[in-house]
Amino acid sequence: MDNKTGTQSISRVIQVLKIIAQYGENGIRLIDLAETLSLPRPTVHRLLKALIVEGMLVQETDSRRYKLGPLIFELGLAAAHSFNLRDLCEPVLQELSQSTGDTAFLFVRSGNEAVCLNRKQGTYPIQTPSLPIGSRQPLGVNAGGLALLANLASKEAEGVLTNIAPYLSSYGNLNVEELRQLTDRARERGYAAIANWAVPGVSAIGMPVISPSGITVAALTIAATETRMTQERVNEILPLLSSAVVQLSQLLRR
Repeated sequence: MDNKTGTQSISRVIQVLKIIAQYGENGIRLIDLAETLSLPRPTVHRLLKALIVEGMLVQETDSRRYKLGPLIFELGLAAAHSFNLRDLCEPVLQELSQSTGDTAFLFVRSGNEAVCLNRKQGTYPIQTPSLPIGSRQPLGVNAGGLALLANLASKEAEGVLTNIAPYLSSYGNLNVEELRQLTDRARERGYAAIANWAVPGVSAIGMPVISPSGITVAALTIAATETRMTQERVNEILPLLSSAVVQLSQLLRR
């Protein structure tokens, strides 16, 4: 194997792992993966078989879908000491809350849920009721979860919507169609905006944090009372939120 061929093979393997990572616990079918990669199915199947042998992937017996394997988990644990996301984000989150005066949150995805990993309150006299650190809500119910949901591949996002449908009515009678519309709007705008569903009277905007390798790792959000979060206010906050997202992405790179 020459250097060019070897490099191409490595790039394909990394691309396969990145795509499968985006599908999370739902996994992905061979036919969908081959279509996404624009490669023949036999070629992709050979790559997948090799990755399964090495423990980097597993294939579900019933659904035949491919998911990340135990070796990926072990490698992640080995690297975790260098990439503590909460600690890494601490100064960025603090600066964001101070510059906006409102509460800043860091959310990560866990299956079909958004988990509040960290939060910092701002200096504005009226602060929103804060979600406890470690609290979970279905993806899309809050601004962080909506930013994460909107950044998923369409097929995976639909799978998430199907899975969380039974739980949405607990959030102000939110339903799948309304959440689908909010997700589409977030994709069009480039940021997520949602009000009243997670916490009555609270409005928030959020953006996904993309790692240097192109994987969505988290979401940053700003929350305020609905009366404070006017469209004019949103326009003021967006550059600050976008800058914070870029800062955190750069920290991940370093």
